[in-house]
Amino acid sequence: MTTTTRTGSHGVGALTDPVRYPESAPPAVRTKRAFVLLALTLVLPGSAQVVAGDRRLGRRALRATFACWALVLLGIVLAVTNRTLAVGVVTHRWWSLLLIAGLLAIAVGWALLFLNTLRLIRMPLLDRGARPLVAGALAVLMVLTSGSLAYGAYVLGVGRSTVSSIFQSGPAFDPVDGRYNFLLMGGDAGEDRTGRRPDSISVISVDAETGATVTFSIPRNFQNAPFSEDSPLWEVYPDGYNCGDPCIINSLYTTVTQNHTDLYPDAQDPGAEAMMDAASGVLGIEVQAYVLVDMNGFEQLVDAMGGIRIDAGGWVPITAAEIPGTDPIRHYPPDGWIKPGVQTLDGYHALWYARSREFVTDYDRIARQQCVQQAMIAQLDPSTLLTRFQSIAAAGTQIVETDIPQDQLAGFVDLGLKAQGQETRRLIIGPPDFGTPAENFVTYPDFDRIHTRVQEMLAEGSADPAAAGPLTLERAGVVAQVPAQTVDDGATDGTSDGTDDGITEEYLQELAIIGDDLTLGDLLANNGECSPA
Repeated sequence: MTTTTRTGSHGVGALTDPVRYPESAPPAVRTKRAFVLLALTLVLPGSAQVVAGDRRLGRRALRATFACWALVLLGIVLAVTNRTLAVGVVTHRWWSLLLIAGLLAIAVGWALLFLNTLRLIRMPLLDRGARPLVAGALAVLMVLTSGSLAYGAYVLGVGRSTVSSIFQSGPAFDPVDGRYNFLLMGGDAGEDRTGRRPDSISVISVDAETGATVTFSIPRNFQNAPFSEDSPLWEVYPDGYNCGDPCIINSLYTTVTQNHTDLYPDAQDPGAEAMMDAASGVLGIEVQAYVLVDMNGFEQLVDAMGGIRIDAGGWVPITAAEIPGTDPIRHYPPDGWIKPGVQTLDGYHALWYARSREFVTDYDRIARQQCVQQAMIAQLDPSTLLTRFQSIAAAGTQIVETDIPQDQLAGFVDLGLKAQGQETRRLIIGPPDFGTPAENFVTYPDFDRIHTRVQEMLAEGSADPAAAGPLTLERAGVVAQVPAQTVDDGATDGTSDGTDDGITEEYLQELAIIGDDLTLGDLLANNGECSPA
């Protein structure tokens, strides 16, 4: 074998460079050289080519590497100093597409550099035992680098598609009196119903600066909702939605969808627009956008999140089918029970926890719905999004409808991150915050009283969030405080051994079988007590 030598300035022969010319190097050095070249391509792509291969290719790759590092540092600086802009780049329809293309280009370029490095290693020169190790290391590094970048591009693509399908194009809207007000509805279009009816109706009011959040829940059977003179419904219901029991507020969605779509000619969802007008009139504030969640798909979304953790205060029945021919309607004994205590609910049990109102009142259900909403917001954190993004996105496109402009999404994501670490204060526009069920406040509401209380809540919500004390259900709109629970069995099926109140599922089921609704009502009176765990 011919040995290449170099001559120094004094004419003294130098040893062959084993990095660029490995032929004369001993086997151990060749193996070490192979791993060094792989490490160089991992840490500083292009450097392996500069020291052992095509220097021109290496210099070009190094320039691209330094440019990428500069962009990464810029992204980190933006994330720290201007989080809204950073989120905007990721969610914007064109910038996100450019980012996806860039990630794919880097992934392909890095993969090609690794393959070029494999050529520089010259596998035939390695010992037979070292070849599988080098090949395995190369495969692992390519998966970690190019594979991760390609997957990141794929996730961004899924997110871009999800954002485009859920959010609308249109002008951004400004806060009103320093707050953004969103109508959140849980829609139900079951087989036993004519059209979709939102059984869960809440207005989420968020401080535009601090993210401090107040939730106002409107019972589904609320009557006489007023409309302002600039609402299209003013000409149809100048005295409010006041035709008696048929005009409970959740029926407005179906009524407008079926009979008055002409009043909202430019609206994608006239029923949702009408509900926004009604909620604005009830609360005395301007509701600017809506989010409608299809309850039939809610179960899938919770499962995609990996479940939600709550601290349940009382037993909640899983309602069985209606008994045919009963008036008033009765149900067969419950299909199961959700126990009190700290637990993780899967989609099925979370849905029933939010929907069940058997043996109790609508107001207990509203309190549980508020709790579920808070739990979902609190637990939809970055780690959950990263690990379950694809399934969450797939669920979201099927069950979520909104008129929030896509170009404003970045600001609201940033606002949501601010809100996560703060207490969400809650108010029910009905019992127990306004009267008792016997007083029938939701049928004959006092709107001056409601508007005054709403403004008081908003004023308190705009105060320094750090000054707020710990959340109790009394402050949140529920009379009793949640009993402390310290045991968590990690259940995902809606069961927990976190409390021992002396009541058993078998006893409750026996009461349901014999039809002792009075005793069940007493035993389940605390099932509206709940807090996110």
